[in-house]
Amino acid sequence: MSSRTIQSIYTDGACSGNPGPGGWATVIYFSDGSIHELGGADPATTNNRMEMQGAIAALEFLPTLDQTEPIHLYTDSEYVKNGITKWIQGWKKKGWKTSTGKPVLNQDLWELLDELNLRVKKHLNAPVEWRYVRGHTGNEGNERCDQIARAFSLGKKPVLRQLSFEQPISTARTPGDIKQIVKGEGRSPQTLTLEQEFSQSDAHSVKNSSTDAIFDATATNGNISETIQSSCISADAVPFDPAMVDSIPPATSDVPDLPREVRVAQLRNLVETLRMADEVASQGYLITSSELADLMDVNASAVTSRGDNWVWRNWVVSRVRREGNQILWQLERVD
Repeated sequence: MSSRTIQSIYTDGACSGNPGPGGWATVIYFSDGSIHELGGADPATTNNRMEMQGAIAALEFLPTLDQTEPIHLYTDSEYVKNGITKWIQGWKKKGWKTSTGKPVLNQDLWELLDELNLRVKKHLNAPVEWRYVRGHTGNEGNERCDQIARAFSLGKKPVLRQLSFEQPISTARTPGDIKQIVKGEGRSPQTLTLEQEFSQSDAHSVKNSSTDAIFDATATNGNISETIQSSCISADAVPFDPAMVDSIPPATSDVPDLPREVRVAQLRNLVETLRMADEVASQGYLITSSELADLMDVNASAVTSRGDNWVWRNWVVSRVRREGNQILWQLERVD
């Protein structure tokens, strides 16, 4: 067993085309200042699957350590974070069906992630705390994961900082591997060896960034320290848009001063909005940023500033591709 203590883990995924070639990344920060990085590629996948693969690799890594302190696992995918902490119990009770009766997307990876999550809880004395971190805002761990994942998705082979451990470490790489794990079958483990460290010039500088007043990782003499930022936003950070907190216009809230008939009319409008979103999702329609903003009744900038993958109400919203000057988005029902 390793005597190192994990301070935080970051995971990410990327996809060129969605679907298309993809890459995933996992970066583990230890309390002694050391860093261990994992990553891989898939020639035909989606962004969501790569986000999940990064988290799977993190959970597969954990049983190799003798950890007693809580483990903070950060992902910029609300799909992953909400799926493993909120939705998965409902999916299992419904036989891996959504509320509309359709099969849950990426069931194979969700089953594996759930199995690993339960295994980690049983094996370690330290719980895994799943946390969301907003992407592309200067957070060191998230930025490094994004760099690795995107490199793999483009067919490159980035040099990873890796440490030597006493026990073999294996990570799922192919659909065949995933099926074997779900079925409880064994695989040939891969032993990690020490590789070239990045030079100081290659490392990402840390920036103060907190669009959601959540978390920022800062590096001090090679150590990662977690700092709560309440109001500091870097110059290149995406500004926080309060409209995205609920993404349905405030008129839908219960306002006692409004007559009942007005509130009922607002509720009807809300239901119609949700029905349209369900239709877009069920038919697989792609909609532009402006159309999505109109559907959600927010500014277009509030849509594009959220990144490539995020959750709105009952749907995961994923960036698919760009056509001309328009970004096309896809809605997937997840509850």
